[in-house]
Amino acid sequence: MKYDVLAAAKVRRSIYALGKEIPVSEERIQEIVEEAVKHAPSPFNSQSAKAVIMFGKAHDELWDHILEVLRGMVKDPEALKATESKIAAFKGAYGSVLFFEDQSIVEGLQANFPLYSQKFPLWSIQASGMAQYLVWTALAQEGVGANLQHYDPLIDEWVIRKTGVPASWKLMSQMTFGKILAPAGEKTFVPIEERVRVMR
Repeated sequence: MKYDVLAAAKVRRSIYALGKEIPVSEERIQEIVEEAVKHAPSPFNSQSAKAVIMFGKAHDELWDHILEVLRGMVKDPEALKATESKIAAFKGAYGSVLFFEDQSIVEGLQANFPLYSQKFPLWSIQASGMAQYLVWTALAQEGVGANLQHYDPLIDEWVIRKTGVPASWKLMSQMTFGKILAPAGEKTFVPIEERVRVMR
């Protein structure tokens, strides 16, 4: 069986107009996240990437909390109005995936492999990014739109209390997903020659 990874990569886009429906089951969403987190590469096969999937009430409460936090920070009325509109759009999605990196694993690697100690935090971020990208691309293949947000560390303590995950799980990002209500805008590219060089 042939897998066209690059074709899948072209389908993945940041979709912001999302609705509270999905063309697949919640069980399929769970399967995608589990398989992506399981098979995403990590340094020394450390498997530091973790995830929490939020459906229904849990998803809504997440974005209600984020809005509450931002209302306490954004003082300009016009900026607050724009912020409220943005958060309402994220809440309007079907669900969210929270991505974490287990710092106890990262610290263990630093202790066990001191030669690379300074590198492990960076490699952890790279591992998280690969897990996020894999989930995002797999969702796109299923016709599920998604976008990636970063409201950490503003919500870290609340997320730990709400989800019950270990305190060592560091929140990396929040991915909302749902029915695609409007396609992504046109994507432009700089000449590829400015980004890729070939040497022989």
